[in-house]
Amino acid sequence: MAINADILGELLSLLCAVAWAVAVVLFRKSGETVHPIGLNLYKSLLATLFLVPSILIFERDMLGNIAAVDYVICFISGVVGIAVSDTLFFKSLNRLGAGLSSIVMCLYSPFIIILSMFWLSESISFRQWLGTLLIVSAVASAVSKPTDSDLDTRSVMIGLLWGVGYLFTNAIGVVLVKPVLDRSPVMWVTQMRIVGGIICLLPMLYWHPHRREIVRTMFAKVGRVYTITGSFIGSYVAMILWMGGMKYTTASVAAILNQMSTIFIFILATVFLKEKMTTSRVVGVILGVAGTIFVMFG
Repeated sequence: MAINADILGELLSLLCAVAWAVAVVLFRKSGETVHPIGLNLYKSLLATLFLVPSILIFERDMLGNIAAVDYVICFISGVVGIAVSDTLFFKSLNRLGAGLSSIVMCLYSPFIIILSMFWLSESISFRQWLGTLLIVSAVASAVSKPTDSDLDTRSVMIGLLWGVGYLFTNAIGVVLVKPVLDRSPVMWVTQMRIVGGIICLLPMLYWHPHRREIVRTMFAKVGRVYTITGSFIGSYVAMILWMGGMKYTTASVAAILNQMSTIFIFILATVFLKEKMTTSRVVGVILGVAGTIFVMFG
């Protein structure tokens, strides 16, 4: 029995949230040794190694009717949503840590919804708005007592600015590529965005005054397992799930479900990093699950 397209998109978006949560934990460890530009380039190149053969195997017959303008849109989306956005994300994550970064990530769904309403003329039901409110409340509850209070005010402000910049550029990249996704293969769109990101990242690295040091951190043995695993999950698995979710459901709904990654980050941190699960975080998980149900069946 064929699965409904909207349900498929929502399921992919939710699975993306899980995969991205795993990747964030790994990227946080990797960021201790690898420069943000180097980590961004590394994950993009690694994803390409897996995506190119995947496209040739699964989507080869669908590549003949792709318009030239779609290539351009995907490249631009990659420049904004990968080269710029992901570099800002890694800088923010390194500066703030997972706790405070999660607070900033609350802006992801609102950015996507607002841009989708104005740019893509999408609408969202009352139940889905309620689901959004529940998810945002869940995130607020889960991060109500951040563990990074030892950071100085200047570090927090810089990290917050980078985080806001990451989410805004990420949202622009999403709404730019959404119309292309509606008519194009998922993995091809994913790869073309990554190509656009790589094309932008290479000159960024070349003109960086510390490029030799950045390259050295990319291939350092310390933390290599986190870099490789995080790059595979974050740039290949999560990226395909993310693009698939955006393709088969509206950008607004996909963004709301992607927001669940914040809750999953705390669950994984409790299980694997032995962080304490406080009452506020338990409440956050419950609200997050309730919000997801409202979004999926709204």
